[in-house]
Amino acid sequence: MAVPYAELIGDPVAHSKSPTIHRFWLREMGIVGDYRALRLGPDELAGYLARRRSDPDWRGCNVTMPYKEKVADLLDGVDPFARRIGAVNTVVNRDGFLIGTNTDWQGVNLALEPVGAAGKRVVLIGAGGAARAAVEELRQAEAAHLTILNRSEDKARDLLLRFGGRGATGPVGGDPEADLLINATPLGMAGQPPLAVGLSRLSDAATVFDMVYDPLETELLAEARRRGFRIVDGLAMLVWQASMAFTHFFGEPPPGPDSPRLRELLAS
Repeated sequence: MAVPYAELIGDPVAHSKSPTIHRFWLREMGIVGDYRALRLGPDELAGYLARRRSDPDWRGCNVTMPYKEKVADLLDGVDPFARRIGAVNTVVNRDGFLIGTNTDWQGVNLALEPVGAAGKRVVLIGAGGAARAAVEELRQAEAAHLTILNRSEDKARDLLLRFGGRGATGPVGGDPEADLLINATPLGMAGQPPLAVGLSRLSDAATVFDMVYDPLETELLAEARRRGFRIVDGLAMLVWQASMAFTHFFGEPPPGPDSPRLRELLAS
């Protein structure tokens, strides 16, 4: 029997918890379907989409690094949110017509909802697809000032323009001043170098948000906890953005994206 399915594409994907999240919801809701992870090399993206668009059981895919910015040119359409952000993290199959959207910025929005970004000085590390989603949220939340730290300062300056140009850029590192520090790079992920950024100049009530979720408590978050800062881990954003993608793929919103049972499963 044919089974509707969606999947995650990128490189790497072996660490991803997305299949666990989507399969949990499929079981909870009694929906017949599957969610997979597929590693794609840089020359395989176009061929993959060409094959999948004619598969009636394929509902679409989530897109992770390094393809969030590249995939848009291979689609039939991109919605206004993803177009403004400049990155696609979700591709939806509408009867062979492939539409790109971005649920990452909604994931950032919901992950930061308890702490907020309005009126805050924000330091954002990274300038890739996840960082672009964060900038959209910071723009909408009306953060007071944004500093983007990135290996390529040209990319950081380009991203700052999407925020309106109010802020600064610089290389990754140092000891930045901020009320909210966001890591939108893979630095600190299992198998990656740690993120070398000091926290001694953050404000007393600062929040540190690390989008990395493997390990769940990165060295950055552990240091932030030791210093008494509020922390937001990568699972918060991951689960909230996944809930939006799940609705696109399977037609119904999942129950309780903030479910303690799901979080316990993902943290184990």
